[in-house]
Amino acid sequence: MNHGVSCFMLRTSQFVCTIRQMVEFINRLRYGEKRMKVVILCGGQGTRLREETEYRPKPLVMVGNHPILWHIMKLYSHYGYNDFILCLGYKGEMIKNYFLNYDELAHDFTLRLGSGKKEVHHHANSTPNWNITFAETGLLCETGSRIARIQKYIGNDEEFLLTYGDAVADVDIGALYRYHRSKGKIVTVTGVQPPSPFGVMAANDGMVRAFTEKPQSEDWANGGFFVCNKKAFEYLSPDGSTIFEQDPLKRLASAGELAMYHHRKFWHCVDTFKHLEGLNAYYNKGQRHWMVWEKGL
Repeated sequence: MNHGVSCFMLRTSQFVCTIRQMVEFINRLRYGEKRMKVVILCGGQGTRLREETEYRPKPLVMVGNHPILWHIMKLYSHYGYNDFILCLGYKGEMIKNYFLNYDELAHDFTLRLGSGKKEVHHHANSTPNWNITFAETGLLCETGSRIARIQKYIGNDEEFLLTYGDAVADVDIGALYRYHRSKGKIVTVTGVQPPSPFGVMAANDGMVRAFTEKPQSEDWANGGFFVCNKKAFEYLSPDGSTIFEQDPLKRLASAGELAMYHHRKFWHCVDTFKHLEGLNAYYNKGQRHWMVWEKGL
């Protein structure tokens, strides 16, 4: 990613700092380094995006110069959350290899053939300080069971963050977490209002009186970006067939243990190739609303 601000550097004999690194440092002071883990569902086969997922897992589809998974992790990192658990499945080895080779993929490097000696030339936007657990949760496994299978990595933590590996947003993670704590429920889901896929008509007497192309929905949809108390595991099973969005969330709602955080700003999922093209169109036009780390917000 080549933004002019990232190339400006302050130098002294002992100190080198980019403007972006200064912003990240200020955000660490503002938000603190959070110990809560971030669980990202990365194991689905992405059958509606077969143009891409025939060759790579959906979390590795490219948005601009990076995979969508990187964008999601950058959002959490911006708010101080740097401890990730990736629930792997379909083509999970490609996600492992992406991060195992991250330095070489993200930076220039010099390789001395024969000896194999390698020198990585780090750019101004240095390698993120992320701790990543790669959890193999099964090829044919539903979302709820994937979450259940990583319970051991949550350890004694009372809460964890959870989201999907195919959607970006400018969700204020700090505000989301504070809202969750204020409600005192087991799970908080981020509710979003995506545009309708169809134009909407108002008509009477067989005549169209008004037409709105793909208006914002008035209903609230599951946008991911959950906060979960560890009691959520009581609603899950590692049997492979538990779909988080069905029985577990329905039971939580019936028990009065499912809160919703209303997010009225940017949210975009990548379910189809058209969705991916749309997100990259935003990126290419500079309308990168989800990239809050670039804005220093």
